[in-house]
Amino acid sequence: MGSTTENVFSIIEEKNVKFIRFQFVDINGTVKNLAIPAKNLGDVIDDGVMFDGSSVEGYARIQESDMMLKPDLSTFSVFPWANNSRTTARIICDVYTHDGSEPFAGDPRYVLKRSVDYMKSVLGKDMVFNVGPELEFYLLEKTQNGYVPHDNGSYFDFSPLDNAEDIRKDVAMAMIDMGIDFEVEHHEVGNGQHEIDFRFGNAQSVADNVITSKVIVKMIAKQYGTVATFMPKPFADKAGNGMHVNQSLYDAKKKCNIFSEDGELSETARHYIGGLLHHAKALAAITNPTVNSYKRLVSGFEAPVYITWGQRNRSSLVRIPSANDKCRRAELRSPDSSCNPYLAFAVMLSAGVDGIKRKLDPGDPVDKNIYHFDKKDREQMGLGRLPKTLQEAFVELSRNEEVKKALGETAYNEFMRLKALEWKDYCTKVSDWEINRFINV
Repeated sequence: MGSTTENVFSIIEEKNVKFIRFQFVDINGTVKNLAIPAKNLGDVIDDGVMFDGSSVEGYARIQESDMMLKPDLSTFSVFPWANNSRTTARIICDVYTHDGSEPFAGDPRYVLKRSVDYMKSVLGKDMVFNVGPELEFYLLEKTQNGYVPHDNGSYFDFSPLDNAEDIRKDVAMAMIDMGIDFEVEHHEVGNGQHEIDFRFGNAQSVADNVITSKVIVKMIAKQYGTVATFMPKPFADKAGNGMHVNQSLYDAKKKCNIFSEDGELSETARHYIGGLLHHAKALAAITNPTVNSYKRLVSGFEAPVYITWGQRNRSSLVRIPSANDKCRRAELRSPDSSCNPYLAFAVMLSAGVDGIKRKLDPGDPVDKNIYHFDKKDREQMGLGRLPKTLQEAFVELSRNEEVKKALGETAYNEFMRLKALEWKDYCTKVSDWEINRFINV
């Protein structure tokens, strides 16, 4: 990472790179790409590469289909699994309009850049938005009866209960080879479930790392004959795949984490948390963007349900982990692994900055297990609840001008259009459960 033009060409020659994949993501966060011969890279660094945007979810209409990819050379990295005769590298690209004159407003990477610029305009040009997501996924085996977990391991287990030590080791090595910094990888609580925790870093670089790591996980899993899934809730009776996002703001000029003050959580951090809580229902549409996401947001599986915050309280929507001044942060626990990290980080940041601007009070922290509260307790405390369905979430999004502004008109309209289609399709499908439950009615 952090490559310059000079060392990119040096690496291409040294490692005999034959092809370069220009990568970008669609509105759903799915990685797309096209490949060019490595020898042609010099011709397209400034001029970009044209592609048909009308075939990409959330991009241009047919009558405006021509779009341009401009490579961000700082993201140049060589895929570690390619053999010497077909060695391939990748560069993550920014999407521009057909003539390259301006960024495409619906490019998720640009949406995040715009949110960061907005933060700087409000809080100062030296402010940095740092995030550290915790990405969960399942490794599955495909059988005649469907998909089953790859092993019987649970939280922090190791061999022989954890059958995926070698898979995770190879994933970790591939991430290191591609310049991706992470803190830890381990078996999660569900059978066949695993987690990768990313090191804190600026949001754009971390989002780039998340989408690359998903590709790595799926590629390595395939080599071992397994299937990796980031589906939020693949099994009804097991934990879902979350992507908790630790976040804080750093003043690069003063060289300090502004979420800390005199060894405690700062007022700025409290207002940021107030913004996350205030906009939580609308954020869910982006951080939990599938119909399946809302089968994870239920009591009993460590996923948040109610809109609260607390110190070290894992039943809260926002948790404040134990930390020193340098590492003090807020952990938003609702996002799941299916979300587009660029859009998710963008709306979280804008919600938090709105909380700082308006000095939103998050109220008192709740440090008891909320799942043990009855309805009367929750009503007396005035606890709000996250949406129960995707439809509820995008109704909340449609009413929230701050989150809509963070997405921008183009990304918002395309996201809502696609999610309306998904909800309609979901509502008209008849499941096996319905047949088994009602066939004799």
